[in-house]
Amino acid sequence: MKSILIIGMGRFGQHLCENLAKLDNEIMIVDQEEERLEAMLPLVVSAKIGDCTNEAVLKSLGVANFDICFVCIGTNFQSSLEITSMIKEMGARYVVSKANRDIHAKFLLRNGADEVIYPDRDIAERLAVRYSANHVFDYIELTDEFSIYEIPPLPQWAGSSLKDLKLRNHYNISILAVKRANGDLGMMPKADYVIQADEHLMVIGRNEDVDKLLALMN
Repeated sequence: MKSILIIGMGRFGQHLCENLAKLDNEIMIVDQEEERLEAMLPLVVSAKIGDCTNEAVLKSLGVANFDICFVCIGTNFQSSLEITSMIKEMGARYVVSKANRDIHAKFLLRNGADEVIYPDRDIAERLAVRYSANHVFDYIELTDEFSIYEIPPLPQWAGSSLKDLKLRNHYNISILAVKRANGDLGMMPKADYVIQADEHLMVIGRNEDVDKLLALMN
């Protein structure tokens, strides 16, 4: 469990708050508009109405007491930049700022952000891969070379164990998890696990190797 400050409760800020709350984090939220805070009140330990471009408002939050501070202002870059810079100067331990463009990210990183996230871009990339490639149900890019894919097993894999299939040797991929037909997720299946035809596999590997595997499914 971590103590987290979220500044800006637009759609992204609200989704972030909901998911962090599910993981039992202690959350404080801040926004200028009261109505944006109301729905989140059951999920957080504290909420404050205020303009965080005001230095006095930021000082009142005690930003240095939080493990992570998220700056989730996407519509006003100048405000995002000012807030990022000020909370870092006030001793914020780790600052994550939302950006919409690469040029924004560069300025944020130069002015106090420890990390910059691009939620819109990242979602667009995942959707592009998912809907462009047949047999890809989900996709997470790790680096330019490696990704995690949710894919079905090849028909000939059904009924065989991971040990017998030797997927690492033959396809240069590793199985991180198995998503069963009922939605249950089996993490890190053992070598004697037998693959079923109606399951999805969470595989990690080089993009070029997974592309070769996907070509066999067409």
